[in-house]
Amino acid sequence: MQDFSEKRNYPRMQIECPASFQIVDGAGGGAIVKNLSGGGVLMWIDHDIAADSVLRLQIKPISDITPPMIAEVRVLRCMPIGETDGGFAVACQIQRILG
Repeated sequence: MQDFSEKRNYPRMQIECPASFQIVDGAGGGAIVKNLSGGGVLMWIDHDIAADSVLRLQIKPISDITPPMIAEVRVLRCMPIGETDGGFAVACQIQRILG
């Protein structure tokens, strides 16, 4: 049972994992996944991306024990990380797991 302070359906796992993404019908790039849950992902990228963009995301675990995860995700929001870092925090909802 979830305690009162955590009302999410899926708990967040704090991770620091490399990833790559491809915007459907668009450009792509590299990312660092900061946290992951059964329903969403938070990643940091180096450029702005529009809300509602659909991405193909491949999370590449550092260890060979865990295979990569490939998912289709929808961008919920993209916010600058601080004023001087130049990066963006991108919150995404997982639409479906592809592999």
